[in-house]
Amino acid sequence: MSSTPANNDDDDTPKDPLQEMLANLLGGQGMEGFDPAELAKAAGLPSDPNVLAQMFSQVQAMMSGSSDTPVNWELARDAARKAAAGDDPSVTQAQQQAIDEALRLAELWLDPLTDLAPTGIIGRAWSRAEWVEETLGTWQRLTEPVANSIAFAISKAMNEQLPEEMKNMVGDAANMMTNMGGALFGLQLGQAVGALAKEVVGSTDIGIPLADLQMALLPTNIKEFGEGLEVPEQEIRLFLALREAAHARLFVQVPWLRGHLLGAIESYARGIHIDMSRIEDLAHNLDPANPESMQAALSEGVFMPARTPEQDAALAKLETALALVEGWVDELTFEAAANLPAAAAIRETIRRRRATGGPAEHAFGSLVGLELRPRRLREAAALWASLKEQRGIASRDAIWAHPDLLPTSADLDDAAGFSARRSAEDASESDVDAALAKLLDGGFEDLAQENLEQEDGTADGTEDGTDLSAGPEDPLK
Repeated sequence: MSSTPANNDDDDTPKDPLQEMLANLLGGQGMEGFDPAELAKAAGLPSDPNVLAQMFSQVQAMMSGSSDTPVNWELARDAARKAAAGDDPSVTQAQQQAIDEALRLAELWLDPLTDLAPTGIIGRAWSRAEWVEETLGTWQRLTEPVANSIAFAISKAMNEQLPEEMKNMVGDAANMMTNMGGALFGLQLGQAVGALAKEVVGSTDIGIPLADLQMALLPTNIKEFGEGLEVPEQEIRLFLALREAAHARLFVQVPWLRGHLLGAIESYARGIHIDMSRIEDLAHNLDPANPESMQAALSEGVFMPARTPEQDAALAKLETALALVEGWVDELTFEAAANLPAAAAIRETIRRRRATGGPAEHAFGSLVGLELRPRRLREAAALWASLKEQRGIASRDAIWAHPDLLPTSADLDDAAGFSARRSAEDASESDVDAALAKLLDGGFEDLAQENLEQEDGTADGTEDGTDLSAGPEDPLK
């Protein structure tokens, strides 16, 4: 490894500071003959030189600036909007009207099928860029714990890998190094969110309310979703409107549910610890001639160590909750869409889509160490259907009254038997409530006296409980 700075005294050509730093970080090999398009490909960035120049100028500004948090969320927003750009036309008045009508009709179709009241929320039609703007705050909340860890870890590893002469040149610029780590994560997060904007069809498409108290669909993505299904777009739009309205009704009328899901995700993310040894290996062994190795490392989530048993338990609980939400919405939507000829085909397409996830979801999962996947959607839908059949709509929806009432993963294993187990629990609780009420009313004093009399035999006039009215026992009998 060369120990000389990237500036060459024999070359009067001005050197870009960022290029100098990258040259030193890459083992002093310099950037000669290195294709910027390959670097962009390795980082998952656009290959357009103008876009790259603009993004790297933002990174340089971030390195020289300061921030209240290790991750620059403005940079993430800009990257997300650029990734979502392209074929993203503004929503037309006709599209807004079609979405509004579909969501209004969906609310009417859902009314007789659930005990949860309508939301009264006005439906919206969003472009992809609007989806980014409306949901980025929730993405920040979900990813901030692991984002901060990654930003600090990257800045620490990069600082340790700097040659001594580079450290002297940089000086005590710890803030700059932290900002660089935050910029790298912000760029990647923005890319993942922007890619998701091209796949989702609504504000609740991944099973959690990314935009609080919102109900929206994306016309451009709905059109792409229907390609190849040979189903009229109007029918697809109405089915997806039913799903969006059902999600919105659940999250609005069950106010604890959104915080329950987001809190579980935050708790899981806080348990993630960055594998410093892997980051150091990546920084030390990075080969600029093989950018695919960097991309592979980032896409495979090399920074994430194996999950702890506590995280496995938290993840199982989270996945059960997600499955219950998606199962309830799936069952309600299919029942409400009974008059749509292609309802079964659309339902199965969505089920498979949610079970496997798209490329953007996998990229996001690798980045933060978590995929929001309702792996047991079918079992959960069967459980809700069984509850309705055995106990009715009101009793089924009453399960959402409190998180302690939610079915467990074991209940999903035996969906048909859940109703009987819950009935037995309800009966037991009723007995306890009745006993408590009798105790508070003083009724247990008479009962206690009766039990005492039966035990000492005073109830029938003898001390040993012998019934004298029956006469002496016949010895021959």
